[in-house]
Amino acid sequence: MAIEIERKFLVINENWKQHITKSERMVQGYLGGNEHNSVRVRINGNVADLNIKSKVIGTARNEYEYKIPTDDAEELINQLCDKPLIEKTRHYLQIGQHIWEIDVFEGENAGLIVAEIELNNIDEAFEKPKWLGSEVTEDSRYYNIFLVNHPFSSWSDAI
Repeated sequence: MAIEIERKFLVINENWKQHITKSERMVQGYLGGNEHNSVRVRINGNVADLNIKSKVIGTARNEYEYKIPTDDAEELINQLCDKPLIEKTRHYLQIGQHIWEIDVFEGENAGLIVAEIELNNIDEAFEKPKWLGSEVTEDSRYYNIFLVNHPFSSWSDAI
């Protein structure tokens, strides 16, 4: 079983930009799922994947990811995925021994910037850069599946 161990944080300033090693634009949509899982289709450049995750809020959850043809992904996103789509640019940064992913959201989620780090175990230590804000790992509002039905632009308490 594949387990994703990930922590999420808000970003409080732009100092992270000086550490970018790579950036990629992503478009993703959700095919639904149920109370136990979500099914996502993502196009990242000329690569596409189908991803199934357990709907668990927190640090660790089951995750399965499979490469699919980009043409199929485009069809799925355009014809079957819930709207609005999640559109973002993901920036990769090497900080210490870890790779950070900074997602800068666009479209109906513009203004939201979330930093994520994947870990090998739940208790793994990692360097916390000064541009990190509050941890939101346990806050379901910051999960992409939530943002589809409740875009950041509609939050009355948006940061």
